Amino acid sequence: MPSIDLPLADLRSYRSSAPEPADFDAAWQRTLADARTVPMQAQVTEVRTGLRLLRSFDVVFPGFGGDPIRAWLTVPADAAGPLPAMVVYNGYGGGRGLPVDHLSWASAGFAELFMDTRGQGSSWGSGGDTPDPHDAGVAGPGYLTRGVESFETWYYRRLVTDAVRAVDAVRSIPLVDPARVLVTGGSQGGALAIATAGLADGLLAALPDVPFLCDIERCVGLVDTDPYREVSRYLAVHRVDPQAVFGTLAYADGVHHAARASVPALFSVGLWDDVCPPSSAFAVHHAWGADSEIEIYPFNGHEGGGGHQFARQLEWLRQRDLLPSS
Repeated sequence: MPSIDLPLADLRSYRSSAPEPADFDAAWQRTLADARTVPMQAQVTEVRTGLRLLRSFDVVFPGFGGDPIRAWLTVPADAAGPLPAMVVYNGYGGGRGLPVDHLSWASAGFAELFMDTRGQGSSWGSGGDTPDPHDAGVAGPGYLTRGVESFETWYYRRLVTDAVRAVDAVRSIPLVDPARVLVTGGSQGGALAIATAGLADGLLAALPDVPFLCDIERCVGLVDTDPYREVSRYLAVHRVDPQAVFGTLAYADGVHHAARASVPALFSVGLWDDVCPPSSAFAVHHAWGADSEIEIYPFNGHEGGGGHQFARQLEWLRQRDLLPSS
């Protein structure tokens, strides 16, 4: 079976040995407790799209530090609620785009909350609307090394907190059943879905595709593509202790968040993925703290399964009675 990584037989048994920060739980508990000192008051404003079967809403909610984070909420036009909600996180460099970009999960009957990604949105897609007002410090191009000198200043401390607060936000919306919330996303979005599943209570399931930020140190040493290449470029310039940098990155490593997850998960992986290597997806799949399945696309790269994976997700949800009733 072709792959840029380990043979499939070895991937099926691969386990990560990535070290976990000693204060991993305490650091995230403190971070989320601080964020939640700002009351969750999501502002929800309907917007006109011209669509007849779906309604769209502009949502603003407080994320890390109370910073305003934007999102799109899309629901079936005839929805009276309460609806199950699918919180969707975006890939690296993209923003929330336009309401008409986010129709799939609402078409399946969910209330879909698509979170904008702070500071991103100018690399592809239709743009983002959420700035990151915090100083990046010394960093290379991109987001992975912004504030990497410590967990307290690191960019992904803020972004993961936003992702968890997005769950808080969707639960506060009257159209949504707060007991029926799921999370999904691809690449960076997959990483945020994994972290949220490990940090947020009471979710129903997680659907991470071709996830980023898993088994991070191995990935940096294995591939020469961005975003992981940002770390090796940073270390080539700054010549600091690599373990200090990897120690910060470990706070977002999906392997550690996965071990704390208690909901079922469906992953996907492309065996030719030279952006997020296959072994990293298998590592987090095997570390998952509850029932976990992984869909393998032997001849695909970072694009993964595309529409085929969405169809697989719908069937997986149907089998578990997690699809909205018609």
